[in-house]
Amino acid sequence: MFALLLLSAPPPVATAFAQSAPVAAPARAPAGLEQRIDQLGQSFDGTVGIAVRSVGDGWRTGWRETELCPQQSVSKFWVALAAMEAVDRGQVSLGDRVTLRRDDLTLFHQPIASRILGGGATVTLEELLVEALTKSDNTANDKLMRSIGGPTAVRSFISRHQLGAIRFYDGERALQSRIAGLIWSQNYSIGDAFYKAREALPLAARRAAFERYLADPYDGATAGAIVDALARLKRGELLSPASTARLLTIMGNTKTGANRLKGGLKPGWSLSHKTGTGQVLGATQAGYNDIGVLTAPDGASYAVAVMIKRTATPLEVRMTLMNDVVRAVIAAHEQRAAGRSAL
Repeated sequence: MFALLLLSAPPPVATAFAQSAPVAAPARAPAGLEQRIDQLGQSFDGTVGIAVRSVGDGWRTGWRETELCPQQSVSKFWVALAAMEAVDRGQVSLGDRVTLRRDDLTLFHQPIASRILGGGATVTLEELLVEALTKSDNTANDKLMRSIGGPTAVRSFISRHQLGAIRFYDGERALQSRIAGLIWSQNYSIGDAFYKAREALPLAARRAAFERYLADPYDGATAGAIVDALARLKRGELLSPASTARLLTIMGNTKTGANRLKGGLKPGWSLSHKTGTGQVLGATQAGYNDIGVLTAPDGASYAVAVMIKRTATPLEVRMTLMNDVVRAVIAAHEQRAAGRSAL
């Protein structure tokens, strides 16, 4: 059974814009990097937002970096930040234990489901955090979100820290159902029930829902706001030193997206990142993303976000774009380092 999507307004989302203040102009991004990012954005067959920010020097460059793009599982990053802040405030502990049951199941990628269906799973909040970030487990993420106060707590974090043009929806079940043109039913969480319900919809209804999402993504964020937040995290402005280090370490062990941003690394460089992958209708995918903090052997860091909003290009083309963005950042860093050493 399925239900057609009701054309109601989406629930409130956090969209806070940092207030301007008279500050010194940041250093200019390397000209060669600006040109290369523009070239990559212009030549890509699809709609993509790209942003790069130097954590230390403060400059930023990008392509369509102010356009709202679907986040998909990139939004797990905001849940993680809110959870770690709750730890810093003493509201929860990573050692707190919770039990997941059938009514906690979500859809799509949820490796923890096998344990739940086997009789239930009792885990720590830290286990949920690690599963959500490194494996992009939707059920682990939504349980973590509910354990710290739900979507309201995540939106509050975004708003209080003035993170910019970032929206957060009501979790995976509500988001993915709305994109597909459905209203969530818990029976969708088992087996292929969601896929069957989605396929049973008239194509016109499903396409209309899909296009509404792309036109105004309920979980939208701009590449520019994302790199600003990543840079603030790396500088220790959002969490305690211990929580900052822990979160970046977990993100450094991400298993998903091995050939997205990570595919452009050179030996000695590291990446703490989070991927996001959206639904496909026909040949078009709504959201294919990777964001992270890129660190050089000398310790310099760069926040990078590649948010592919809409494309029908083959996966290898998308991955090459992400590889090339990282390669461009590395090349610019090495050129500047060589210039300084020559002085």
